Amino acid sequence: MPESDRLRALLDAGIALSSELSLDGVLQKIVEAAAELTGARYAALGVIDPTGQSLERFVVTGIDEETHAAIGDLPRGGGILGVLIHEATPLRLGDLATHPRSVGFPPNHPPMKTFLGVPIMLRGIAYGNLYLTEKAEAAPFTEEDEELTMLLASQAAVAVENARLYESATRWLRQLESLNEIADALVSEMELPRLLELVAARLRELVCARVVAIGLPAKNGDLVIRAAAGTRADDLVGMRLPAWESKMGRVLERRRSERVDSILDDLEVEREATRRMGARTGLYVPLMLRDRAIGVISAHDKEDADPRFSDEDIRLAETFAARVAVAVDLSERVASDALRRVVAAQELERRRLARELHDETGQALTSILLGLKGVEDARNEEDVRAATAQLRELVVTTLQDVRRLAVELRPKALDDFGLVPALERLAETFGEQTGIQVELEPQLGDGRLPSELETALYRITQEALTNVVKHAQAKSVSIVLTRREGSVTALIEDDGRGFTPGDTREDGLGMVGMQERIALVGGQLTVESSPGGGTTLAVEVPLP
Repeated sequence: MPESDRLRALLDAGIALSSELSLDGVLQKIVEAAAELTGARYAALGVIDPTGQSLERFVVTGIDEETHAAIGDLPRGGGILGVLIHEATPLRLGDLATHPRSVGFPPNHPPMKTFLGVPIMLRGIAYGNLYLTEKAEAAPFTEEDEELTMLLASQAAVAVENARLYESATRWLRQLESLNEIADALVSEMELPRLLELVAARLRELVCARVVAIGLPAKNGDLVIRAAAGTRADDLVGMRLPAWESKMGRVLERRRSERVDSILDDLEVEREATRRMGARTGLYVPLMLRDRAIGVISAHDKEDADPRFSDEDIRLAETFAARVAVAVDLSERVASDALRRVVAAQELERRRLARELHDETGQALTSILLGLKGVEDARNEEDVRAATAQLRELVVTTLQDVRRLAVELRPKALDDFGLVPALERLAETFGEQTGIQVELEPQLGDGRLPSELETALYRITQEALTNVVKHAQAKSVSIVLTRREGSVTALIEDDGRGFTPGDTREDGLGMVGMQERIALVGGQLTVESSPGGGTTLAVEVPLP
């Protein structure tokens, strides 16, 4: 190639390298430009790993895919390649086989004789080496070839650094986005399983793991895989691991992150779990909350040429683990608070029912016993008939009270026929007992709603009617149920005295209880009221 053409090719190569942001693309362009500039049949570029002792990538040109496959594994930096890694100086040979460090070639490797090796360096840091062999017409590589290749290597070093910086910035941006997503989920997502699934999926993407699992302790001390993402994830969820006979359990006990470069060589690793995962390497990070380990994250098999995880992977996993620990703790607190509120509401309802059973049903039964005594003491047939009629009236009244209490506990119509018949019965009974006119307008169409939605809407309506009796002094109540695409709404309006929404009591069920009940099904409750203007409750629940 004429001198002017070679300089033009070198300039074009520099421009091409500076415009490429993908590291793999940069490496491929470097070897192709080096082969063109020197007339080499084969060119390769080895990228030195962080330890500086071997190659982590090896890019070639001039060898077709069939030959590449026949050769097998790429070189890791032995023989002549190792000389350049450790000495970082140009090496030009007329015959590779004559060098004392030459170890020959693997089977199916094409013959190579002439050789030129040049380090890729920037500010004293070696990024890798360029290897050129088999110059055209079997000629040896010249000093001019070496100088041109050194110039290309200098440009290549800058391009490699820029590509690495770009990939690093892109990677950190993805990590920041994932961390922000997890932070947002912590605020809005109270369902622990869905949050753990999100964390497992995002961490798997960021550390490029084949599978990620999150284990939390069970009551008996064993670890249970609560979420997983990646290969065979469905088979892992629910798996129980003995605390003292598994790597996860040991990491939980020691409360420090651990990296396993070879699963087979670690005696603590639980064989059944790793067999299901098909794992070769592992990364284990405890979930720490105020110096207390509450779970473990494990990642397996980095999807790269080297399946081992790095220190950066550990730091990233620990960052995620800190957020997962907060999520687990928050979820447990919310669940505990919800349980406390449910128990308190149940106890309040039980006290009410007990009071009604004592004050009404108990007294009625006592009256029946006294009535029976009157039948026994009757002196003639007319007295017997009068006492019997009085007893019959008491029994009917008591039966109605018992049925009313049973309906309040769980209306049979709700289970057998659905929400609308149950509300119709509720409205009818409410009107008879209170004298308040109830107008029910159901627009739900054909078909029943999911059971939990029917129960929630029934209980909300029931509580709303109870509040009307207790506080509203209303003459009429309107209940409108509407089914729209993706949701059901209930509008409950009364013409009572109204109230200021901010002045509602927070003890007992009341508005707080209704808010909590509707939140359990993912719905929203809106209250509009003003003194003298009645009250409107608007409920909207999503359809699954």
